[in-house]
Amino acid sequence: MKVSMPHLNRRQFSRNALVMTSSLPLASLSFGQSTWSEIERKARGQTVVLNAWGGSERINAYLAWAGVELQKQFGVTLQHVKVTDTADVVKRVRNEKAAGRNTDGSVDLVWINGENFLAMKREAMLFGPWAENLPSFKYVDVQGKPTTRIDFAEPVQGLEAPWGMAQLTFFADRSKTPNPPRSTAALLEFAKANAGRVTYSKPPNFHGTTFLKQALMDLTADRAELYKPYDAAAFAKVTEPLWKHLDALHPHLWRGGKQFPANAAAIRQMMADGELSLSFTFNPNEAANEIAAGRLSANVISYQFDSGTIGNTHFLAIPFNSKVKEASQVVANFLLSPTAQARKGDIKVWGDPTVLSPTKMSPQDAALFNTARAPGQVEKFAPVIPEPHGSWVDPIEKEWLRRYGA
Repeated sequence: MKVSMPHLNRRQFSRNALVMTSSLPLASLSFGQSTWSEIERKARGQTVVLNAWGGSERINAYLAWAGVELQKQFGVTLQHVKVTDTADVVKRVRNEKAAGRNTDGSVDLVWINGENFLAMKREAMLFGPWAENLPSFKYVDVQGKPTTRIDFAEPVQGLEAPWGMAQLTFFADRSKTPNPPRSTAALLEFAKANAGRVTYSKPPNFHGTTFLKQALMDLTADRAELYKPYDAAAFAKVTEPLWKHLDALHPHLWRGGKQFPANAAAIRQMMADGELSLSFTFNPNEAANEIAAGRLSANVISYQFDSGTIGNTHFLAIPFNSKVKEASQVVANFLLSPTAQARKGDIKVWGDPTVLSPTKMSPQDAALFNTARAPGQVEKFAPVIPEPHGSWVDPIEKEWLRRYGA
């Protein structure tokens, strides 16, 4: 389907997002007039409890490395609490607030974005603003990567620090699938011609929901409504093209669209085993990671839809009741530094794209990012389609489950 607005350009998106100024209450309007040296001094000896997804050995190892560096350089201990769903962390902080635990929270720093950030912002469960006062923030590419200040169409307002970039990326074995589909419409035709060889993970799994949002964006001529907070009256009309598309697609999916894999890792393994023709990820470097680890064939290529794919930034936020706000800022600042960002972007370490601009760094720091393209990395990046407002996620997932979940 041809649409009149394949993606918002950066200027349009920045302008649209900034006019959505929020009147929501914030837990704190600033962290005071402390200098950074005072923050570092207070942080020494503190332990930061970081709640972050624990489902990747690479990410866990990276955070373990960061913990060693933080202790050595700043005297800060990093304790990684491995979580499976950030929504559970939000619930815990909410319960602590309801119980009056305003200064002794169990979470000091949380890896977050999207609807989880929106919930914490709306309910005044975040400390800040603080993020743009970090010394490392001066390296952030706020012009080239506007989602570093806009989280699922919600202004960040300094309540979380950008940590990494993500963009929906597909991959396929070119020896078996030399011409993979490069649009939502082409994917439907590919599925029809290759019955049972395509699928997506079951929402509310993050990747499955992203697949739905990608289709919705591609099938929507005017996306303006999707960048506003969810409107129940507009929902049926806005999402009607998505459900029609899925009704046409599902009969041609793996197991006739009656079952869906639990997550993207399962789909990746099914592709590696030859059961599926395509897989997808939100990390453009994932296929390269898997090739380097010997879990995917060197023939696998990564690509994005020609007109663009959903992209966002993931962040680090400090709950309002963190016991160690100084040390939490020190941790976030270190993870935003060129050294830590370059290591995170290394295919051999994690391969998570940086939020920084090398042009803002010293030549020595910029050189850390000059690495050769690895097999499986995206050769040509497509435009980023910013995420719809985070408040649309839950209604879309619930309607999908109502229609197809059984």
